[in-house]
Amino acid sequence: LVEKLPLMIAPRWVNNRSQPIAIHDVIYYLRQVIGHPECLNRSFDIGGPDILTYKEMMLRFAKVRRLRRYVINVPVLTPQLSSYWLYFVTATSFSLARSLVDSLRNEVICKNHDIHQIIPHQCLPYEAAVKRAFSKIAENAVISSWKDAWVSGTVHGKYSDFVQVPEHGCLTDRRNRAFACDPEKVLENIWAIGGERGWYGSNWLWRIRGFLDKLVGGVGLRRGRTNRDHLEPGDALDFWRVLLADPEKKRLLLYAEMKLPGEAWLEFRITPSENGGVLHQIATFRPNGLSGRLYWYAVLPFHFIVFGKMIKQIIAYRPE
Repeated sequence: LVEKLPLMIAPRWVNNRSQPIAIHDVIYYLRQVIGHPECLNRSFDIGGPDILTYKEMMLRFAKVRRLRRYVINVPVLTPQLSSYWLYFVTATSFSLARSLVDSLRNEVICKNHDIHQIIPHQCLPYEAAVKRAFSKIAENAVISSWKDAWVSGTVHGKYSDFVQVPEHGCLTDRRNRAFACDPEKVLENIWAIGGERGWYGSNWLWRIRGFLDKLVGGVGLRRGRTNRDHLEPGDALDFWRVLLADPEKKRLLLYAEMKLPGEAWLEFRITPSENGGVLHQIATFRPNGLSGRLYWYAVLPFHFIVFGKMIKQIIAYRPE
């Protein structure tokens, strides 16, 4: 919100207090309590040195980011309205937005301070924690984020051949294009897809699709990607999820998390040859009943534009 809006209309609960703690400090405590005899079968409150209202947190965040921001409290915003507002403006899902808004109604301040005697540690102040977080982002050193929650785990490379997209009862857009350049250059373009790079042409159509997805409760395009250079199984990639990322076998498989009347996959594979190789691009859709089939044929004209341009640009694109 702070990054996007110069003026924020907020519910009265933003005046409730919290005790924010840096992830760096949370991880430190978690490591230290493992096997510690005085920590067995006990619970502890942990928090940073600053006790701030949520409004103060937003304004201090703006200060760190050198942004001029204003927060106006109004008593008429219900949790439902606040959740929708947060959902449409940010990259979060509606369920997470609702949980965040509901959490504002409670003050979260440490009452049990035993951890300080057992594991002495000086936690980062709030502003220092924010600066540290953005330095990690600038260094492209973010290991994971809230966007990467993935309940199905990841796939080890040696099992990648067994990960297959369903075929029976599915509709596909299959494109193959030969190229005469180094396959590694094409692979680099595949691995850079989404986020700031976009989807290699017709990005305005992707943005419209992301906006429509947000309107019906989907994740939209704002999640971007965690790392601009690497992809790992489980990573969020705009409104896709990485199922398989195997650079050795030159295969990337994505699963759609957008709202659809069915399930969708997008796969890229490279078959090397003596003079270059062949790029295989396969969009697969498993429709859910008649509505799913109608959806597929309704967007089919756009597939000719989007997927046709995509496979050409993945091969031709060269970073400046």
